[in-house]
Amino acid sequence: MTVTLNPVPFWFLRHGETDWNAEGRSQGRTDIPLNTVGLAQARRAAMAMVDQGIVTIVASPLSRALKTAEIVAEALNLPVATDPGLMEVAFGTEEGKPMGDWYDDWIEGNYTPDGAETFRALLARGVEAVNRATTLPGPVLVVAHGALFRALRLALGHEPNVRTPNALPILCTPPASGTAWEITPAALPHLPA
Repeated sequence: MTVTLNPVPFWFLRHGETDWNAEGRSQGRTDIPLNTVGLAQARRAAMAMVDQGIVTIVASPLSRALKTAEIVAEALNLPVATDPGLMEVAFGTEEGKPMGDWYDDWIEGNYTPDGAETFRALLARGVEAVNRATTLPGPVLVVAHGALFRALRLALGHEPNVRTPNALPILCTPPASGTAWEITPAALPHLPA
């Protein structure tokens, strides 16, 4: 099982906000759509991506990520491919509940909610999906989910249990030396009032 990313730069974009994000609830595989804030966030992310030279967009098929990708794709005049490997982690019995303090134990492999995917399984699946994406013409934009990016952060050589903001494009660049990739958030434009 490989957990090594292809040494190819890529952009990562977590989906825009949903009502469950705003309420602090774990979504997992529950297919919650973007709310009005999330739609505006996706449009702002699209504006930030216009001059980044993106050639390929690959997204999770869950509607919150797919809609975010479609909004960006419309601005870039590109199609969107989907990869089920980019779907959010299955959180089992924790889906729909307030986000708890069990993430550290889950990441360490000491606790997995009933019916949920282990962090190691998510890590392997996420890395494989990003590796498939980065074999496509680049630069590639991957549009997916927060817990999936926690796993990718570990593969990128960073602390995994860090919350990723909704709809903030992040450039992931392989290290010139050392083991940690550069993780560079894009500058977001101001939206008109």
